[in-house]
Amino acid sequence: MKISFNAPVTLILTVSALIVMILAQTRQGYSTTNLFSTYPTSQFDALTFVRMFTHILGHAGWDHFLANFTLILVLGPLLEERHGSFQLFGMILITAFVTALLNNIFFTNGLLGASGVVFMMILLSSITNIRSKTIPATFIIVVVLFLGREIVNSLTNDNISQFAHIVGGICGSFFGFFKKSDNTQQTVHH
Repeated sequence: MKISFNAPVTLILTVSALIVMILAQTRQGYSTTNLFSTYPTSQFDALTFVRMFTHILGHAGWDHFLANFTLILVLGPLLEERHGSFQLFGMILITAFVTALLNNIFFTNGLLGASGVVFMMILLSSITNIRSKTIPATFIIVVVLFLGREIVNSLTNDNISQFAHIVGGICGSFFGFFKKSDNTQQTVHH
């Protein structure tokens, strides 16, 4: 029996974030603040645009990292199989950019971590069996449970960006309803 590299985007994202996490431990968080978190700054700062994508690799600590990547490692391979690696990579990049852009416009605090991507994957995975003109009941329940909880939690001051979770969930919903999967099975009629 051999090990397969079954979900390249998921695995590369995970290993990259792990390397960033280890780097953060050795550099006392300097690299995380300067390269792997996004925050409102001068438009002339050369790294502003880069950080709008790399913030998903930075994490506040091991608990934060493990909470995000446990779910990414469960959901990512399923979504990669369903939508294809290239399409999932695009969804991750769009989600990272949109959450960073909106955070930088509406808030003064920084943003780091892959939780927006996690919520994108959660909502996207609840729509995998969508058929024309129907909304899966599981999707409605997931929206109520996950995004409802984030809306309620946004009323507390806990240093968690519920806004990124909500935006990630909206991105996942959008992708689920408006993107077609690369690996759709064709139905054979007898």
